[in-house]
Amino acid sequence: MRRKLIAANWKMYKTPEQAAQFMAAFLPRVSGHSRDEIVVCPPFVDLPQVVDLARDSNVAVGAQNLHWEKEGAYTGEVSAPMLKAVGCTHVIVGHSERRQHFGETDDWVNKKLKAALASGLTAIVCVGEVLEEREAGLTEDVLRRQCVNAFREISAEEGRRFTVAYEPVWAIGTGKTATPQLASEAHRVIRAEAAEAFGTEAAEALRILYGGSVKPENAKALMAEKEIDGALVGGASLSAESFAAIVKY
Repeated sequence: MRRKLIAANWKMYKTPEQAAQFMAAFLPRVSGHSRDEIVVCPPFVDLPQVVDLARDSNVAVGAQNLHWEKEGAYTGEVSAPMLKAVGCTHVIVGHSERRQHFGETDDWVNKKLKAALASGLTAIVCVGEVLEEREAGLTEDVLRRQCVNAFREISAEEGRRFTVAYEPVWAIGTGKTATPQLASEAHRVIRAEAAEAFGTEAAEALRILYGGSVKPENAKALMAEKEIDGALVGGASLSAESFAAIVKY
C-alpha cells in the first residue's frame, strides 16, 4: 500500500509571522495523525521559522523550487544543499506556475529532479495539461512528454525516492476540479510512463498526487480513488482549519 502524502503549497503567501500563526493553529489539529505523510511548503523566507516550529512534530517541510546547481552566480536562486541545510526534506519541482510564468522547460524539470535526488530531498514533480490541451484531446500526449523528459536518466532506485503530482492546470485557482475518474485516468497514464522508465515494481511504488482545487469538500472523494495517492493543495492550504480538514479527509 502506498502511504498518502498531503502537501501544502503556500505559493507567494505568508510572512514569517503569518507562517508562525498558521503553524500554531495547524499543528495541534493534526497532532497524532499518522495515516498520511504531511508536508508544508512555504516561501523561502519562511523556511527557517516553519522548520523550527515543525521540529519533533509529524509535519515535514518542503520548498517550492530549487536550482539544479549546488552554487554559483545565479542571482535569486536557491540550491538543494541550501534547502537541506535549513532543514527541508521535500521540494516542489516544475509546478505549472513555474512553467507558465517563468519559462521552466521539461529539461529544467529533469535537471532539478536530479539535483533534488542527489541531495537526498524528496521531490514532488508536477505535470499536467492546460485547458486548450485538454479540449484538443492532448492530455495523454502532454503527460507522456512531460514524464518522459522528467524521468530521463533517472534510475529505478531513484524512481522510488520522489513523488509526482498531476496538476490539471485548468483546475488550479479556478474552482474547477477534475472528477475523481478523470484524475485517475491521468494518474494511470503517468504510472504507465513510470513503468517504462523504472520498471513495474518501482512504478507501482510511485506516489502520484492530485493537485487542482483540492478542498475539504472534495478531498474524501478524490482520496477514495485507488490511483490517487494524496494531494498537492494550493489555496485551501492557507487556512490551518481548511488544510487540517483536508489532511483528515
